[in-house]
Amino acid sequence: MINKVTLIGNLGGDPEIRHLENGTAVGRFSLATNENYKDKEGNWQKQTEWHNIVVWRELAERAEKQLKKGMLVYVEGKISYRKYTDKDGHERTTTDIVAALFRTLEKLEGMTENRFPAAEVGYTGNSSKAAEHATAPVGVEDAPPPAEGDDLPF
Repeated sequence: MINKVTLIGNLGGDPEIRHLENGTAVGRFSLATNENYKDKEGNWQKQTEWHNIVVWRELAERAEKQLKKGMLVYVEGKISYRKYTDKDGHERTTTDIVAALFRTLEKLEGMTENRFPAAEVGYTGNSSKAAEHATAPVGVEDAPPPAEGDDLPF
């Protein structure tokens, strides 16, 4: 069975990070995805969906340092449904995306055009800033091209 979600959207606000009693970091932020379509009259419409994203531990700490309102972000994770009781005693249900990874899709300070941390390509500025970005997971867009003469049928 698979429970996997991939989203690309803009942050609705800066991540809100808190620490549980045991010191574990947990963060939340909203992500807006847009879909454009033509209605039955032929007019273009834009539909925005808002997603609640939850990040844990090191991912939460990285989100706090790197993510800002409005940024374009790639998020991979799973759908999580949970129930809770609100302050008025009503039972509520919410849907979260628990992120396994995220990647900013905008050029970050200290990064070069081809998305490598500047410290690895001779950057002489603030190497601690570049080192923060060096831990980012490699995304699909960073995968090497297939070898020439591979046996793929397409």
